[in-house]
Amino acid sequence: MESTRRYTVDVIAGDGIGQEVTPAAMRCADAVAQAHGFRIDWRERDWGSDRYRAHGRMMPVDGLETLATGDAILLGAVGAPDIADEVTLWGLLIPIRREFLQYVNLRPIRILPGVVSPLRGVDELDLVIVRENVEGEYSEVGGRLYRGRPEEMAVQESVFTRTGVARVARYAAELARTRGGRLVSATKSNGIIHTMPFWDEVVAEVVAGYPQVQVEKVLIDALAARLVLKPHSVDVVVASNLFGDILSDLVAGVAGSIGVAPSANLNPEKAHPSMFEPVHGSAPDIAGRGVANPVGTMWAAAMMLDHLGEPDAARALEAAFEQAMAAGVRTADLGGSAGTEEFTREVLARCTA
Repeated sequence: MESTRRYTVDVIAGDGIGQEVTPAAMRCADAVAQAHGFRIDWRERDWGSDRYRAHGRMMPVDGLETLATGDAILLGAVGAPDIADEVTLWGLLIPIRREFLQYVNLRPIRILPGVVSPLRGVDELDLVIVRENVEGEYSEVGGRLYRGRPEEMAVQESVFTRTGVARVARYAAELARTRGGRLVSATKSNGIIHTMPFWDEVVAEVVAGYPQVQVEKVLIDALAARLVLKPHSVDVVVASNLFGDILSDLVAGVAGSIGVAPSANLNPEKAHPSMFEPVHGSAPDIAGRGVANPVGTMWAAAMMLDHLGEPDAARALEAAFEQAMAAGVRTADLGGSAGTEEFTREVLARCTA
């Protein structure tokens, strides 16, 4: 009997190793979907740097309208050495985040089997960064004046709204409530005198509605040091767009590898599709060689399944790649000898076991 649970997912494999790790994650997602009684209808999009070279755009003019009809988006990687980052990011990734109000960037951090933290005595780690994802420091407000002259200047405005801060704080507080009630809010209100005190005020107001949650306001520089010196003292962090971006990569490094980290760009209300991606870049230096590590994309796909309402399938996919790694099957970046295909076959065998 055919499953009645079906999800439409747009796939943007993108550039470089995205073309290799994305199909690997799709195969594993299909395997756990079949085992758990649902189906994923993939819509593959050839968007990315090749399209930009051919047509001058990273995605078609009606690309966002097309994505709006799906349930989720799986993104591989974006970036090419011959195209500026502001073109690839602002031509694809950032418009998707903002059009679909994906205001939470969720970054779970764990030390996976076979991955070694560079920090002495850190053998296990489990924390989450909740990053505000559509406003803050990454605004389009500003500009350049007097280009090419000695007095050339650049102005970049940060934009913090009560709605924007409150909704990400609410999401973080809800998450912290399910994980033990500890929340850290990243700030810099001793130096950034307008936006950061406003951030602090709104976060405090929101968390006051969660008596089970204790919020600790920590200056960003001190928090960066604390995440290295005492990472276990932190469980859930809520941070602005810039601070969350930096902290999430920092903690992924503490966990041993940014190459296996996943990311979810969430519209929590599900009024619009959410987007899931690995944190790593397109890695053009190893693209096409069959050696890329697909774990970050597999983990992102598991987060996608959880968001779609299939938590058992999500846990099964995570367990499958963790078991493969624990059995010693790892790609070269983690000191192993397995290629992308060999590792994927090992995960598939555990998805269907």
